[in-house]
Amino acid sequence: MKSVYESIMTGLQEAVDDAQAANKKLSRRTVTILPVKEYQADQVKKIRNSVGMSQSSFAGYLGVTKKTVEAWEAGTNHPSGAASRILSMMEMDRELVEKYPFVRAEA
Repeated sequence: MKSVYESIMTGLQEAVDDAQAANKKLSRRTVTILPVKEYQADQVKKIRNSVGMSQSSFAGYLGVTKKTVEAWEAGTNHPSGAASRILSMMEMDRELVEKYPFVRAEA
């Protein structure tokens, strides 16, 4: 049985050999990452309203404070990074919050 080191070294050598070969045998895939979308105040509020959440629930879902959501919706700050990615996902799939219920609504 090969050691972990030997297995890693074998795999790396295969990758190097394939990279230098004229006829590539290993599969390759190109990945393109879209830039993070910049959201304006009205867009944030529209997304929040479309998923039917209060500012507090929305903040909890995104992992930010209610003050942060208030600032986004007032236009004094803008979401960035992971929050912008989640907003993009919410725009693409209005049922996202039901599929991934991080916040539970209680009657």
